[in-house]
Amino acid sequence: MHLTSKPRHSSEPAVPVAASTDPWPGPLQASAEAPAQPLLKLEGVSMTFGGLRAVNDVSLSLRQGELVGLIGPNGAGKTTVFNMITGHYKPTRGRIWFAGQEITGLAPNRITALGIARTFQNIRLFKGMTVLENVLVAHHVRLQASLWSALFRLPAYTREEEAMRQQAMELLREVGLEGFADAEASSLPYGLQRRLEIARALATRPRLLLLDEPAAGMNPEETRDLTAFIGRIRERFGLTILLIEHDMKLVMGICERIHVLDHGVTIAEGSPEAIRTHPRVIEAYLGEDEEA
Repeated sequence: MHLTSKPRHSSEPAVPVAASTDPWPGPLQASAEAPAQPLLKLEGVSMTFGGLRAVNDVSLSLRQGELVGLIGPNGAGKTTVFNMITGHYKPTRGRIWFAGQEITGLAPNRITALGIARTFQNIRLFKGMTVLENVLVAHHVRLQASLWSALFRLPAYTREEEAMRQQAMELLREVGLEGFADAEASSLPYGLQRRLEIARALATRPRLLLLDEPAAGMNPEETRDLTAFIGRIRERFGLTILLIEHDMKLVMGICERIHVLDHGVTIAEGSPEAIRTHPRVIEAYLGEDEEA
């Protein structure tokens, strides 16, 4: 949806990133932006690779707490949109705001620190590490201790390290992986590896979670479990979620709004009911048989 609200200036302060020693501090606190302002806003973004325009003049927004689907056929530009939001690509044209602050072209680590986390279409775990270690790695984005404190293991660092371990174990309990804390990530069944990847993203304490085809490679039972899991973590952690997915049953069952791309261009946006019957969506993505 194209918005007409005036964006804030890019010099506004970032979302606070102070650490907490609570067992699980939850997501970052909301900044003081007006309630009507979108949490995420893309305005006319385009991405060109040589002579190929992968995304062309796409605008979308998410309000705090929404769960929005981003769908389209293969090559539609969906993952490219994710890569622009998270700083892996700088848009050729257009601007991106998060929580009232412009983030266009910021480095990925700075965007993560502001409160955006993502998963990938192909699972990217540290497979030689344990489940707990995978989550602890992500916690380091919130580490406040200095390099010297870490090198010499000063009391300030050891206290923070213990707090991070407690938070990581609490997070594993929240996502049902506590019993696998000491197992190698590569030894987990596929569905639990997907869950661990989401848990690792949650460890950065995001406000916005980007899920790139989380049900890819799952059987119907695993997909049903994943659908319920996404709903639970959204409520538990106060998340806003942008979801790329080809499983239309999952998308139609969980998303409140759906944004459709085809060849890098927005062709439709609306409720699941509106998208299900949209002629251009049926032609470009769902096929001629609506039930397919």
